[in-house]
Amino acid sequence: MLRERIRGFADTLDKQRPLSKDEMEVLARGILSELNLPEGFLGWTMVELASAFWHDQVAAVPPERRLFLLPHCLKHAEGCPADYDDYGLDCRRCGACSIADFRTEAEDLGYKVLVAEGSPIVLKIIVGGYVDAVVGVACLNVLEKAIDKILMAGIPCAAVPLLSSDCRNTSVDEDWVAEMIRIPHKKPQVQTRSYIHLMRAAEKLFEPSELDRLAPRLRSKPAESETKAPATLDPIASTEAIAYDFLAKGGKHSRPFIVLAVHDALTGGNATLAGGAEHLSELPDAARRVALSIETFHKASLVHDDIEDDDDYRYGDETVHRRYGMSTAINVGDYLIGLGYRAVSREAGSLGPEVATDIVDRLADAHMKLCEGQGAELTWRDGRDKRLKPLDALKIYAMKTAPAFEAALYAGARLAGPVDELREPIARFARDLGVAFQILNDLKDWDESDQNKLSHGADVLGGRPTVLWALALASLHEEDSARLFSLVEGTMTENGQIELSDESRVRRIRALYDRAGVFDKAEQLVEKYRARAEAVADELEVDELRRLFYYLVDTVLERPTIEAPAVVVPSLDIVTLEPLVRLFYDDDAGLGSFTEVSPEEMPEGYRHLLAHEHHMTVTVEKFHGGPVDVRVLDKVVTEEHYARKILLVNQSDGFVVQYGIMRVHLADLPPQAREEIVGEGTPLGRILINHDVLRKIHLHRLWRVEIGKELKDFFGDSSPTTYGRTATIECNGEPAIELLEIVAPLPVT
Repeated sequence: MLRERIRGFADTLDKQRPLSKDEMEVLARGILSELNLPEGFLGWTMVELASAFWHDQVAAVPPERRLFLLPHCLKHAEGCPADYDDYGLDCRRCGACSIADFRTEAEDLGYKVLVAEGSPIVLKIIVGGYVDAVVGVACLNVLEKAIDKILMAGIPCAAVPLLSSDCRNTSVDEDWVAEMIRIPHKKPQVQTRSYIHLMRAAEKLFEPSELDRLAPRLRSKPAESETKAPATLDPIASTEAIAYDFLAKGGKHSRPFIVLAVHDALTGGNATLAGGAEHLSELPDAARRVALSIETFHKASLVHDDIEDDDDYRYGDETVHRRYGMSTAINVGDYLIGLGYRAVSREAGSLGPEVATDIVDRLADAHMKLCEGQGAELTWRDGRDKRLKPLDALKIYAMKTAPAFEAALYAGARLAGPVDELREPIARFARDLGVAFQILNDLKDWDESDQNKLSHGADVLGGRPTVLWALALASLHEEDSARLFSLVEGTMTENGQIELSDESRVRRIRALYDRAGVFDKAEQLVEKYRARAEAVADELEVDELRRLFYYLVDTVLERPTIEAPAVVVPSLDIVTLEPLVRLFYDDDAGLGSFTEVSPEEMPEGYRHLLAHEHHMTVTVEKFHGGPVDVRVLDKVVTEEHYARKILLVNQSDGFVVQYGIMRVHLADLPPQAREEIVGEGTPLGRILINHDVLRKIHLHRLWRVEIGKELKDFFGDSSPTTYGRTATIECNGEPAIELLEIVAPLPVT
């Protein structure tokens, strides 16, 4: 019933323009409300709505231009003979799972088939021009995350969710998949606008042959091996060679895209139509060179920023100053700036002197503002006074980030004609977009779900003046502010003996940031500036430009993906629960699924056991009428942490009364307490009490737990459900212990 309703509803929608994720969420909620279905179906409904919306557009793409994406978790994990290559699972077609069957049929129809997960490789294939539509199978949470990326590209898509999210030996509705890949090729009644052709045009600017055509080298081009071996470079040609190599390497090319997209929006928007590729093939080289110039300025700023921030890697390779030396890198950055100005100034004949002068003047203005913003950051970073007001941090952001957006927007508009009426809206939009973008970058530095980051908190340890730092100082009491200063300066030690590692410093800074509520406040600032940018877009008279501005808000200020409610895809508390579980489990099957609950939603016995800020050891012993022993099941030990999963068992009868995972930051505890914890003979709460450790327990979340296989082995099968909690313990004023505590099911009374 739900699928039929979604498909019928999709037929009524205006398909001339793509839906944003926010619009899709509103529509999906409306469908669920109409059918009186729970919130738990939201993610599934959004995926199916996207598929139904794009169905005709997928059909318009011949199968040989479609990509069929399959997840590797459909394979039979035990005994699968396939290996992985750069593009995913290299299926051997052994017939042991459905992957081979799906793949064979799709390839017979002409599809390109990829057995892999994740949107980055898919977007690379899309923007690279290899395919024009994507159909796929994945678990629901992966599809939800991919929706943003696919919608941003505006490429036709369809998907079928897996029947489970176990990431191992999964299954899928095979008839539904067959229906999807057999979508016949036919001409659509309505063509949906898309920015994909403009994305591809921006990407193509930096292909080696096109780059050399648009910006011919003055020196001979060296062999690729020479740029990788600095000693072999010709000294005269070296600066140009290094600069061109870096210019062609990596990046999203969002700024050149903005130039081309604004120009297109103000000249009819033809590049977003079905014939967009043909239309862009007639784009004057002068416009291409202006777009290219914006990227050269951006790449120059990256070379210099990497020096100032002492970064080691960029785009997966050594930074320019690490590979070639600091002096050479500074010079290469300067060369790129000159290359950018030359790309525009030499088009005065084709653009007209006035247009070329206006664009160069705006580029110079942006260059100066960016240098002022970077200079303000460096002066603050090198100064002794580390106090910072939130307003001052935002002013730095406005100078550092907004000018690049403004230059790209202005250049695209000026290529299209006079900009007198757009000058002021462009400046306001760029400022609001740039500030919000920089705040999001600050937040991403602390995003523990970002698996691509090797470390977190680099900004604060690097001494950068972020708005998070300013918000913390504005919110913390004097004593906590002093502790924050000492952590950043590296002067805090434990008991005067143990010097804190960077990991420990970051963890403690994170705790102070949490206490000050800076992450929520920063999110509120992002939404404030997002709303301002959207208000500017609403003022615009040109429909295509207004749509582009909204698109830029959605893409540049990409929001966190919707977490599916636990009734469909159980999700773990990423702050405390998931890191603990992942110490011992690759997925959630062993423990089960978790649903956050309030104390009022818990049966009285469980509420008494868990809804408090006291030691569980003491509480469990009182509840069950006797002392308990600890039984260590497994442990993980690092230089910083001691983690273990345990059972608490009654001394009297040996019954299991509690399961738990804990992670202890050993430097925060007295030596005797550390030794006794590592000795594994006494429950944690009893150790802290016996050694009179100054402690404070913080309850974070309460959970209803649908019992998984391993918990069932411990607790028995008297009940499919129990309850638990996540908590932390402060020791001597510092967050020291993270806890997951799940009690055994209680008898039904």
